[in-house]
Order: sequence, then C-alpha cells, then structure tokens
Amino acid sequence: MQARPPRRTVDLSAYPDLVLVLLGFQVQGWRGVPALLRIGRGLRALRHDRPDGLLWDQQFVFGWNHVGIRQYWRDPDSLERFTRAAPHSIWWRDFLQDTQTCGFWHEAYHARGGVEAIYVNLPRPEGLGAFAPERAPVGPFMTSRERMAADALARRAG
Repeated sequence: MQARPPRRTVDLSAYPDLVLVLLGFQVQGWRGVPALLRIGRGLRALRHDRPDGLLWDQQFVFGWNHVGIRQYWRDPDSLERFTRAAPHSIWWRDFLQDTQTCGFWHEAYHARGGVEAIYVNLPRPEGLGAFAPERAPVGPFMTSRERMAADALARRAG
C-alpha cells in the first residue's frame, strides 16, 4: 500500500495586506536580448539586497523569449515604495523611453480585494488582458494604486 503524499497549507493571518505580483518580460527581437540580460541581473541583485516588504520572489520561463517573475509583497505601500525608488524607477523610465523590442506586463492581486494590470508593447493580449476589456492607463487608471482601488471599489459595489 502506497503512503499518502504529505499535504501542507499556510497560515496567512500575519499578512492581511499581502500583494501577489506576476510580471512578464517578452523579447520580440534581437535588441531585446541584452535588455533581458540586464533585467535578469537586476532581479538577481534584488535577491541579495531584498527591498523592504518583498517577502519572496521566483523566476520562471513561459517560453524561449518570455520570462516571468512572481513576487509576494507584505503590503501595497512597500510595493509602491519600491516601484517609485531606484533601481525600479530607473528601469521603468528607461523601458518606457525605449522598449528595445521587448514587451512587459504585470498583474497585481491584493488580499483585501482589488486586482490590477498593465501591459506595454505586447503583440497580443496576455493574462487578464486576454479576456477583460481594455482601458487606457490615464486619469484614475494611471497608477497601480489607483487601478487597484478602482477595482476593489467596483467589487464592493457589485
């Protein structure tokens, strides 16, 4: 008789404001290869000098030209502090000025409610963008925090 496999679960009560972020970086041309290598070095550096609030991260591969990152953040404030400071703010500014034939996406899921996403320079919709209606990231949809709040409000009203 075969023994039952071990089963485990987790107690997340100490993380009421947990945020799960999924990120993807897709190389669409040869100019994107050096950009991907720079992003990889930067992400490895985060593992050695973990920003405040980043609880855990993992990198994975969707395909030969598409890598992903899963991150767990203690709360939206620590995630936002990270995105507004170097090195992230520099990566984001440089990417928006020249995508170097790459696409980027992120989706964030907040434990207290609210989901948000952004997609930049992708040839076809990914993730939530594959089925949810598109909306321009302007006005109340400009920042991650605003998109998350709008979604959480809509869910409470519905």
